[in-house]
Amino acid sequence: MNTIFKITLTSLFFILCVLSGSAQIKQKNIARVDQMPNLPKPFQIIDYKKMAVRFDSTVYDFNAKGKYWPLVWIDKSQNNFPQDVVGLYTAVGDVRQGPSNNKGMFHESLATMGATLGASLVGIDKSNQENRNHVSMMKNYFNTETGWDIMMNNTSPEVALLGGGYGRDWWYDIYPNLLFYAVYDQYPNEPGFDVIARSIAEKFFKADSILNGNYNYSYFDYGKMKPMNNNICAQPDAAAGHAWVLYSAYKKFGDPRYLKGAKSALSALQSQSINPTYELLMPFGAYLAARINAEEGEDYDTAKMLEWTFDGTAICREGWGVLVGNWNGFDISGTVGSTVDHGGYGFLMNTYDMAWPMVPMVRYNQSYATAIGKWMLNAANASRFFYPQYMPDEHETIPQLAEVTKGVIGYEGIIQQSSYKAYENLKGPVAQGDGPLWVAGENPQESQFSVYGSGHVGIFGSIIRATNVSGILQLNLLATDFFKDKAYPSFLYYNPHSNTKKVIIQTEQGKKVDLYNTVSGRFVARKVSSLAKIKIAPESAAVIICVPSGGAITYEGSKMLVDGIVVDYNFQQKK
Repeated sequence: MNTIFKITLTSLFFILCVLSGSAQIKQKNIARVDQMPNLPKPFQIIDYKKMAVRFDSTVYDFNAKGKYWPLVWIDKSQNNFPQDVVGLYTAVGDVRQGPSNNKGMFHESLATMGATLGASLVGIDKSNQENRNHVSMMKNYFNTETGWDIMMNNTSPEVALLGGGYGRDWWYDIYPNLLFYAVYDQYPNEPGFDVIARSIAEKFFKADSILNGNYNYSYFDYGKMKPMNNNICAQPDAAAGHAWVLYSAYKKFGDPRYLKGAKSALSALQSQSINPTYELLMPFGAYLAARINAEEGEDYDTAKMLEWTFDGTAICREGWGVLVGNWNGFDISGTVGSTVDHGGYGFLMNTYDMAWPMVPMVRYNQSYATAIGKWMLNAANASRFFYPQYMPDEHETIPQLAEVTKGVIGYEGIIQQSSYKAYENLKGPVAQGDGPLWVAGENPQESQFSVYGSGHVGIFGSIIRATNVSGILQLNLLATDFFKDKAYPSFLYYNPHSNTKKVIIQTEQGKKVDLYNTVSGRFVARKVSSLAKIKIAPESAAVIICVPSGGAITYEGSKMLVDGIVVDYNFQQKK
């Protein structure tokens, strides 16, 4: 066959692909999501972006007035780095914290990093806010004085090594590093961040090599570089955290060792015979399985990790997963926490943060578009109940104290039956928090309001937008897809209704785009310059990619590209 004939056949194949489109991608179920309502009730989606902006301006006000305000202070201890940093209360009125408590050193990276990330995702520049660089301040959580040389939950070496009052808990050691890498993605030019990111990746890579597929430990001592056991149960899902950070480091630095480490850790996670979920790391494993499969041609079991993410665990922290249910007329499905504690106990931060990996996962595996769209609709609806202004007083432990929240701080959790004897007669769902239990007899009742959890609201705020159809959300697939390759604007729409709906899609002004649906494998609109209407079938989803109008279409294996940028990772030519 001569060269000209080969080129002709290839061109003909491309033309046929464009004309006929890809095969419809069959949607896969997630069993626990199947138990959720298509359209939860009572239904209301609050403006999470507006809430995130208000949280930042309110909580970071050093001149704020009111009981227990301001919620920020200056920590001058200069642990780990020679700079003052801003401390943020974990909960309202937490007696362990503040400027006069132990030199103001005790503040958690889960709070400050989460709030920095949340604000950054909704467009607030935290590197230059009233002459303070909150991004640079994160360097003080990089614990050099402990010899661990990773991000930890506290700046004080003594507190960090004691586990910040929680005991040596692997989750608290790993999660701050995910938060750091997410912020690093938003501020890639922040001085010193490259060095810190490299150090974390090296520690995680070496730890994975030492663990050699066995993550059945309570924690890993990154100073002594050895796995450890204590009174806290084994947390093999730590492998998901290692894998996510290492793959992020690979995408940033291009070091093939980090890719090898990410795959090794992900394989260790997948090898577990029983759901190893401890807290909030398994969703990152599911996301990474889908992404590495799409980008690297691997075959990790995404379905298994998604089931593990949503199902309640049978060992260790029994029942930790995604809640399902209607409690006295309130759909609370989609919230994340314990599915068994007092009938179910969902937490605000966990719910916000699970969207971080779950939503962008759909870019790499659109067969879960309907399931993830349905889950997010339920989660977005139920999450307003954490805030006292959206939960009826008779379902709150301390509605009379809600003024202290200034409308931007929610309860730490919602529970079916309150774990406090004083409130056990309240009908579920009950909005409450664990703050008074952390320092029994000292923390005030107001410490049920969670500053640390509320600070993560920007994750929802960056992802969720309303559309012209009530019940159909626009979910931004790129907002939290950190260290991604070049990509066109990508959105997930789920129609919970029993009839077809027409959704208006607004595009960037002044640029003509074609709208491609990765679920149907077809272009659904051409030469759109401002807005278009697309049809979404009942109880189904669409993943819309806005590509340059008339761009050159090419194919690389299962990938469909426009002008050299991947649009569809799972293009399936019709047979």
